[in-house]
Amino acid sequence: MINLDADAIRHSISEATAARLASFDAFPEIESTNSFLMQQDGPPPGRMCVAITDNQTVGRGRHGRTWQSPPGSGLCLSLAYTYAAQPANLSALTLAIGLGVIEALERAGVGGVQLKWPNDLMAADGKLGGILTESQSPAAGAVTIVTGVGLNMNLGDISNIELDMGSARRVADLARFADVLPKHDDLAALLIDSLCEVFVDFEVEGFDRYAGRWGERDWLFGREVVINTPKRQVMGTGAGIADDGALLVDTGKGGVRRITSGSVVLA
Repeated sequence: MINLDADAIRHSISEATAARLASFDAFPEIESTNSFLMQQDGPPPGRMCVAITDNQTVGRGRHGRTWQSPPGSGLCLSLAYTYAAQPANLSALTLAIGLGVIEALERAGVGGVQLKWPNDLMAADGKLGGILTESQSPAAGAVTIVTGVGLNMNLGDISNIELDMGSARRVADLARFADVLPKHDDLAALLIDSLCEVFVDFEVEGFDRYAGRWGERDWLFGREVVINTPKRQVMGTGAGIADDGALLVDTGKGGVRRITSGSVVLA
């Protein structure tokens, strides 16, 4: 089992990130880092709280899915950040967070990771990780965002993994994908720095800062997809995203459709 070194992580984050840190909790085991932060009071505006573990027993994903893996095989990190006023186009923050995670991985020496709209991290066509973003309103006008990132580090014998993959066809981990497996502590510090930067920049520039960079990472582009939305099923080819983060799907004769919410599977 890997035990995260909380002191090493805190000493490795940047001074700018440390200045915004309201609390930092590292757990040898916890049901869910997102649930933990959602149950706490949100940090003051402009500040953030961090919860981290390598053994999450009741992890959560979108649409009630679970995220579980053997102790020490993954990295689960959640950040709570409070905005004094809700930023425009807040629904696109998850997409920006995804790009932030990829940049942290690149700083750790891991390239080639892609994004599957809206919240999956893909490596070698397998699901490497996922992002869950939730919100709460601690005071009038303010909003606290809790974003959780789960990454598969080293799954070992994947036949024993109890992981609800949702729409992905197989799992991936950094041990098989990366040339060199990053240390848990080093990657955690890089993720905290990168995600703090995304939270701060999103408040000022919104999704405009990120929309043009999504195409370089778009795992769905050109793939045949089926999207189950709350109202209907849409079939077509991934055609990128709109400036506001909506998924674009080329349905052929039906033209290009905008998808703002739904579950995506390959056709």
